[in-house]
Amino acid sequence: MALTQLERIARLFESKIPEGRLNYVVPDLWNAWDYDGKECRKLPSGELLVNPYRFYQSAINHILANGTPLNQSSPASLSQSEKKKESQGQGGNWIRRSVLYSLMIRTSTTWDHDRSYSLDLKNFDGLKETGSFIKTIALLPLLKKMGVDTIYLLPISRYSRDHKKGDLGSPYAIASFVELDGDLKDDLTGNDSTVEAEFSALVEACHLLGIRVVIDIIPRTNSIHSDLIQDHPDWFYWIDSKNLATYHPPRVPRMGETVSPELEHLPLVYASEDVKQHIQRFRENPRDQDPKRFKALKASRPSNFLDAIEQEYGLSVAPAFSDHINDTQPPWTDITFFRLFLDHPAASIPWLANQAAAPYILFDTIKANRFPGQLPNQPLWEHLSEIIPSYQQRFGIDGARIDMGHALPEALLKKIIDKARSIDPDFAFIAEELSPDRTEFAKRLGYNVIIGNGFWMEPRIWERHLQHFIAQAPHLAIPMFAAAETHDSPRIASREGGKVLARMLAVLNFFLPNLVPFINSGQEVYELQPMNTGVDTSANDRFVLPKDDPQHGKLALFDKYAFHYLAADRWELADHLDGIKAIRLKWIDALTNIDAYQPLSIQEEGSLVIALGYWQKKTHRCLLILANSHPFQGTAASISLTPLRQKANNQNLKGELLYATYSFGGPFTAFSDHGDLSVYLEPGEVKIIEF
Repeated sequence: MALTQLERIARLFESKIPEGRLNYVVPDLWNAWDYDGKECRKLPSGELLVNPYRFYQSAINHILANGTPLNQSSPASLSQSEKKKESQGQGGNWIRRSVLYSLMIRTSTTWDHDRSYSLDLKNFDGLKETGSFIKTIALLPLLKKMGVDTIYLLPISRYSRDHKKGDLGSPYAIASFVELDGDLKDDLTGNDSTVEAEFSALVEACHLLGIRVVIDIIPRTNSIHSDLIQDHPDWFYWIDSKNLATYHPPRVPRMGETVSPELEHLPLVYASEDVKQHIQRFRENPRDQDPKRFKALKASRPSNFLDAIEQEYGLSVAPAFSDHINDTQPPWTDITFFRLFLDHPAASIPWLANQAAAPYILFDTIKANRFPGQLPNQPLWEHLSEIIPSYQQRFGIDGARIDMGHALPEALLKKIIDKARSIDPDFAFIAEELSPDRTEFAKRLGYNVIIGNGFWMEPRIWERHLQHFIAQAPHLAIPMFAAAETHDSPRIASREGGKVLARMLAVLNFFLPNLVPFINSGQEVYELQPMNTGVDTSANDRFVLPKDDPQHGKLALFDKYAFHYLAADRWELADHLDGIKAIRLKWIDALTNIDAYQPLSIQEEGSLVIALGYWQKKTHRCLLILANSHPFQGTAASISLTPLRQKANNQNLKGELLYATYSFGGPFTAFSDHGDLSVYLEPGEVKIIEF
């Protein structure tokens, strides 16, 4: 029987073990399967000195030995491999029962392996120290320990380093949708493997452990150095290169800051002198200007096609900017928007002074869902709809998040979703919708879950936004993420309440109604530095680390960055999640069934205690989730259990403390004679009781 990609890499590493006498260290947190190679040395730093070939081979062998064999002869999703559709109703609803871990391959396994005090693209042993698919395989046992069963990967496609931000550039500046980022290949495999084989091995390892793989696709934007420019310059927007230095999002007088464009705004927008000048900057694409010259330029095969166009035509691709009117953000100089329609927005034409204006980027053309044209760019739509099927057929991925899907025409979005589900009916989709008000709309389009606004609501405990976030969740059409942070937001451990708040939310998020637990990479070690200053952030957030920290001022989305895997409490949160994952698994049917949920009232006015109840119809058993969201002060709470007991027909006064943040579990009998509960909770404490 032919070897799988994962087995091939294990064999390859076995053959290379004699070459592994290198100065190669990894954080001990990467060793969640108790690696005990004979050369392994535990260092005072918290690192392990290992033979890298034996170390990663051991990780793979552990997964092969402990995983569930896959029933497949070609790349397939976990649902396809198991030959069953787990979801009830719409395909992809398995994600509602999942625990997601957001992972940026390039960053999440970056490490100074040779201890040179720098993160090198080629270290003293000729090995890159940024993250790779291979090194990510070694992280999987840790994620499994934490209860994770779905990894959500930030972009893994080849991106452009031209006009890059930071040390490495943004992975969202996609140059090729279907090619993988070659830098995610590990140097340890040399010329005996490919980046495609190594991603296949990662997906296989995940599936063996029952972990699904979700990728990020970016169909609304592309790098200004996109590969597609050579064959499809008409899919992009163009301006004179001489105007790049002064190019900016035009201002609209008599409107506020950061306004979402609506139909009633169009007269003011198009009356703006800044908007008029902005539109006049745009030009027809170079091929249409001079087809013969463009053909000759293409035939000359320049190393940088966009630079060659600039020299030949004096044209550049126009950078993207925010779709909100009067947003203070500068242009996004590394990416541009696709031209989704071949004509101007139908609603804007009455206000457009020059009907023959060249295609232009503006707030309305960006929001093609709200302001569509009448002539869809069908070849482009077809190309965009084939991105996900390419990854399904080559690698067997399980789901996708559609970046800026809210700005795509509904017809295009439907085309993308329908094509993916024609291959795998159980394929899941994540909507980049932040507002809970958009869940009904997202559900109609075929999404299974939205990102939501947890990253904003959960940290704001004093305003009781956490309570409101939980209270509204059962009424939503589809779930949101229970996320204390994302790759775009501040780190939860950097907020007021610090690690106490971060730990409390990480545990509580496993048990919230109609919400999907979401862990951001680095959150498990209480990382402080944000990966990006995208939402709910300030410019100073990138400087939360001490000035003598090597990562001070760096952002993982753009720079070489290593998480603080050697922190003194690096195992703490993983151990807590390890202690509650079996409880979640036992109660998952009730946790994902709104009819089995009962909010519980706290008698103390203004209390920051959260009390939630669940019950099982067949067994009549009840589960209590109690959390003190105050990170600095302990508190007593009196909780009425009458509504829960009545629903469950359960009057038992004896139970079991399954989990407590600061104590061991055991028998629980602190119910009153009437079956209610008075409990004391330490700062940030969570208690889970079953009876």
